[in-house]
Amino acid sequence: MMIYKIFRADEWAHLRANGETAGAPIDIADGYVHFSTATQAAETAAKHFAGEDGLMLLAIDTDRLSDDLKWEVSRGDQLFPHLYRPLKMADVVWAQPLPLHGGAHQFPAGLEEASA
Repeated sequence: MMIYKIFRADEWAHLRANGETAGAPIDIADGYVHFSTATQAAETAAKHFAGEDGLMLLAIDTDRLSDDLKWEVSRGDQLFPHLYRPLKMADVVWAQPLPLHGGAHQFPAGLEEASA
């Protein structure tokens, strides 16, 4: 199953340069790396990255994360995937730009959904 992480350019550069990351500042503060499912990703982008350009969308296969991935209730009583270890470059299946058009982020068609 695929889950998704949105990174700013500097956060993506850090992961590529170091091979792993504790995540964005919010991840570091909360003590885990936040992810979204395909159906949650657009709302996450609108809520936390509104108007930001230069973002990257990363797809991560949950099978690569083992028991370090926990599904926990968050926004709107939905289950969100949280990773309780650094995110490693080896966890990333693919990454691509998340362009901003007309004030909204344009997600690739057909994001694979994850289910908890």
